[in-house]
Amino acid sequence: MFLTAKILVYALSGFIRVATGFDIGLSTKCVVIPKEMGMCHKIGYSEMRLPNLMGHTSMAEVILKSTTWQHLVHTDCHPHVRTFLCSLFAPICLDTFIHPCRSMCVAVRDSCAPVLACHGHPWPDSLDCDRFPAGEDMCLASLTKEHKHLHKVLPKPACQACPAVDDFFTHKRVLEVFCDNNFAVKVKLSKKRTVFGDQEYNIECQVEFITQGLLLPYETQSMIQQWLLINENCTQRMTPTHRPMVYLLVGNIEEGSVLVNQVYRWQRRDSQLNLATQKWRYHKCL
Repeated sequence: MFLTAKILVYALSGFIRVATGFDIGLSTKCVVIPKEMGMCHKIGYSEMRLPNLMGHTSMAEVILKSTTWQHLVHTDCHPHVRTFLCSLFAPICLDTFIHPCRSMCVAVRDSCAPVLACHGHPWPDSLDCDRFPAGEDMCLASLTKEHKHLHKVLPKPACQACPAVDDFFTHKRVLEVFCDNNFAVKVKLSKKRTVFGDQEYNIECQVEFITQGLLLPYETQSMIQQWLLINENCTQRMTPTHRPMVYLLVGNIEEGSVLVNQVYRWQRRDSQLNLATQKWRYHKCL
């Protein structure tokens, strides 16, 4: 038990304040975090308490309810979303429960509720932030101010109407669109069904160009992956079958938001898109 506690403090350095305080008054047991709870793997500990802080009394219930949140975790809507959810669904097996602080809940809610709204879901009552401790001396807190300045704040993908997919175009028109935007990313999409019947997407990105500030290619790739997960209705339209599809997403990063304005279907041996991306290096916009 002591070793487990040390691992938690090491893994969540900057979050934890004091591991004392709140219990739900139930007889609990330590169980291994199941493989089906992928979002709570590699978080610094491997055993959880059951019942958990959501009141789930069986592992089957924990797995069923937690899988509905894995998609939100994949969107990276907040740096602490995984820590927050796992502290509730898979609380570390210590002598007492460690609740997330209200401040962490509010921070995660404010960033992630718009993502849920984009999918047509409200922030649930079961995660009402008022149920968590208001102070930060007996709960799981957000990163300290000293750590915050080390975290680079990236633009947020916007929830938006799906851009039309263009199948017919000339390389000259594509170059004009490039000039009106500040990024273009080639994306390979494929989908599969999980054991629970949900859709999962494999997303591979290649940055063709980015002209916005100091963003690096891998940061741009990550933002486009998040955009595709947040705007899942668009991703569904772009993957009508289980066959991999390739697209070019063109858009703007403005005032801290990522917007996709144009989508081109990149078909095999498509000379016009290939020509446009090759000419772009030497193209001068009017």
